[in-house]
Amino acid sequence: MRSFLLATVAMAIALPAQASAADKTMASAESRAAATVKAMQPDEKTVLTHGVMPMAIGPNPQPAPADAIPGAGYVPGIERLGVPALKETDASLGVAYVMGIRKDGATALPSGVAMAATWNPDLLREGGAMIGSEARAKGFNVMLAGGVNLMRDPRNGRTFEYLSEDPLLSGDLVGAAIAGIQSNHIISTIKHFALNGQETGRKIVDSVISPEAAHESDLLAFQIGIEKGNPLSVMCAYNVVNGHHACDNDWLLNKVLKDEWGYKGFVMSDWGAVPSLDTAMNGLDQQSGAQLDPAVFFDKPLAEAAAKDPKWAARLDDMNKRVLTAIYAAGIDKNPATPGGKIDFDADAKVAQKVAEQAIVLLRNEGNALPLAKTAKRIALIGGYASVGVLSGGGSSQVEGEGGPAVTVSLGAEGPFAGFMSQAYQRSSPMKAIKAMAPGAEVTWRRGDYIADAVNEAKKADVAIVFATKWATEGEDLPDLSLPDGQDALIAAVAAANPHTIVVLETGNPVSMPWLDKTAAVMEAWFPGARGGEAIASVLFGEVNPSGHLPITFPQSVDQLPRKAIDGYAELEPSFGGDPAVSADMKVTADYNIEGSDVGYRWFARKGEKALFPFGYGLSYTTFASSGLKTNGKTASFTVSNTGQRQGATVAQLYLVSRGGETKQRLVGFSRVDLAPGASQKVSVTIDPRLLADWKDGKWSIPAGSYAFALGSDAEHLGAAVTVRMPARNWKD
Repeated sequence: MRSFLLATVAMAIALPAQASAADKTMASAESRAAATVKAMQPDEKTVLTHGVMPMAIGPNPQPAPADAIPGAGYVPGIERLGVPALKETDASLGVAYVMGIRKDGATALPSGVAMAATWNPDLLREGGAMIGSEARAKGFNVMLAGGVNLMRDPRNGRTFEYLSEDPLLSGDLVGAAIAGIQSNHIISTIKHFALNGQETGRKIVDSVISPEAAHESDLLAFQIGIEKGNPLSVMCAYNVVNGHHACDNDWLLNKVLKDEWGYKGFVMSDWGAVPSLDTAMNGLDQQSGAQLDPAVFFDKPLAEAAAKDPKWAARLDDMNKRVLTAIYAAGIDKNPATPGGKIDFDADAKVAQKVAEQAIVLLRNEGNALPLAKTAKRIALIGGYASVGVLSGGGSSQVEGEGGPAVTVSLGAEGPFAGFMSQAYQRSSPMKAIKAMAPGAEVTWRRGDYIADAVNEAKKADVAIVFATKWATEGEDLPDLSLPDGQDALIAAVAAANPHTIVVLETGNPVSMPWLDKTAAVMEAWFPGARGGEAIASVLFGEVNPSGHLPITFPQSVDQLPRKAIDGYAELEPSFGGDPAVSADMKVTADYNIEGSDVGYRWFARKGEKALFPFGYGLSYTTFASSGLKTNGKTASFTVSNTGQRQGATVAQLYLVSRGGETKQRLVGFSRVDLAPGASQKVSVTIDPRLLADWKDGKWSIPAGSYAFALGSDAEHLGAAVTVRMPARNWKD
């Protein structure tokens, strides 16, 4: 692997040229878009401003347009002007399965939080390029990808779709993934803008936060992602922000996104998130899945408003210009995507497996219980449908391979979206992969629904591997951090019966582990995607040295969180397949001013709390050391060494730990480093000044004072601090 220093120098040389090329592309696209808008007839100006779901589902199903592909959305084109239709698919993890309506398959990347556990922007770009190529081969030219909301609560049902709790890590990674997707001449979104922190009451919950705290946390993740990846569309969110719906929020869409950040692309709504025509004036450019809203506001009502009022006419022109700018910048008109393209599923699955292997986080390894010896005589696998597949998250992001799921477990949902509310397992068998790794072993599997049966099997085995699962989905949150279906009791009993018990977690969220001290080893495999079974076996037997690091804090209990319960959880019932019915006067408030910008590990540092497993944590089959930190507060350099006996990768992490003598923890730099035994590497990082600054009076302000930095193997295990004094300055000074 090239040294990070050389890579950083190369990037420093390349970035100005890349930025210039991107600026030129956008400027050219914007000029073309303006010319097309001038050539539009009045009746053409509301064609690109709204779209439908091209599927016969939902409360108001409509026949799909003749050229549409069953998927998330369809926006007609304007043939007279050579403007192509927009054909949209979910999502960040691959081309969505949409309950099998298309009767095809796609390659599933591991969940978003798993991808973030790699801390590897290059790999996320490769994954993005892969899923973008599959979308293109199926005829789609828009991917509703780029989920980057910070994880303010680990019980959020969509935690598995997003990336991390840190703005730098999330922004860098989502930017890389978006760049990969858009390398296929298709548009990617970044979503859900913004502060979309829970699914409970997701269309009514008011995310209350100061502008200062928002800029220093969630908005910074979006800003970095936009700078790194240049997404051509932003999808606004379902939730309310400071009293105004996110898709009807002048502060978010106009003042921050378009004015402050100078964003040139277009804002599309989430499906069913548009409350009125006025959203257009408040920054929304396109109404998505319009049949899910109270009315199709961006068709006839919008045209009538533009015909009567010059302000509305100018706004309508701007809406069209923004959509067209994205189309031209992506090259959709000159590089049309058509169904029936060739997909190399084997090659794409190898990409998914590589992501899964780098994503697996080794949390515990007592007495070097792992890697397993291939000479083991009897291995008992328990739970998790490990005989046939690996778990995936539910909802609109669900991806399934050819042939559909290996197992589908119905949750008894009803209604048009009930298909989203079922547990589905990818066709990647851990048992089959383990047998291939240890051909001389007798490998058995038990469902785990009877503890006595599982204990009996564990007693007869050299090694017991419990596959513990916790499903999560869009549309509902999780009540706590426990494992469902009595799995905590199952693990405790198996571990008591066999001291060589290994737990493989397939979850999309952090979980508590009351049985932790009884186990020999624990690894977090997340929802590991199309080749998850093979990835798990590779790490278990040491074919792959684990290198994943947690992108989210695992609390000891909910008592350590800013909120002891999800806001509104006790009052609102999940609807199992849609949004819960709410009355007009029902209010739910999520007060994010409690933690402000101190999300996740920042909150734990502020409160002096110790996590079950901290942000950035991850073990290896070798050992590493970092030393020689030098910094001036703008750049930093240090050395990473492999002090163990085998090749491996780690994530070097640099934190701001205090400012002006007060605890203020921030991840300010990171690098994934792969080293041979005994090897060392010089690492250099550039510190984004926004991570040291306060958002104050409409700008980033770095106060004068002492700034202490430290290297860490994670957010809690830090080396000696290096303190520098810095003068007061504003960002970009």
